[in-house]
Amino acid sequence: MTEKEKMLSGQLYSAVDPELLQELNAVKNIIHRYNALPPSAAAERLAILQHLLGGIGDDALIINQPFYCDYGKQIRLGKRFFANFNLTVLDEAPVTIGDDCFIGPNVSIYTACHSTDPVERNSRREWAEPVVIGNNVWIGGSVTILPGVTIGNNVTVGAGAVVTRDVPDNVVVAGNPAKVIRHIK
Repeated sequence: MTEKEKMLSGQLYSAVDPELLQELNAVKNIIHRYNALPPSAAAERLAILQHLLGGIGDDALIINQPFYCDYGKQIRLGKRFFANFNLTVLDEAPVTIGDDCFIGPNVSIYTACHSTDPVERNSRREWAEPVVIGNNVWIGGSVTILPGVTIGNNVTVGAGAVVTRDVPDNVVVAGNPAKVIRHIK
């Protein structure tokens, strides 16, 4: 298996593999172009996202600049997606976001995992766990979503929350770590 195949299957892989580093740098160049476009260049921004991302839904797709990701191809966005400024997605594993999702500014979604053991961590070997976000989800500003998390449908994630574990449907979560604070009828 290549290191990329290991990464995509959730196995330990070398994060300093030359093939992966080359792909990361190519995506950084695409992201740089995207972030340098004027806001009025909506068609060109959409064309870049269609090329970069693994899939995008119909209708209005807005990702305000700046936007950052590692690979892009592991990101799939549903219909009528909106993300405010400074969305960061570390997509070493799949990141799937449903329809009608709104993301506030300064949100980070992580799939990359590192060992807590410093010797293992310094080997530059890591693994990745997917993130799934359901339909009709509103993620408030400055939220962090950690690897392996699934957020259900009809969820609101309060500003500043750190989502460390799965979130059921029809709830509001907030805090660090995020906890259910209210059920939605």
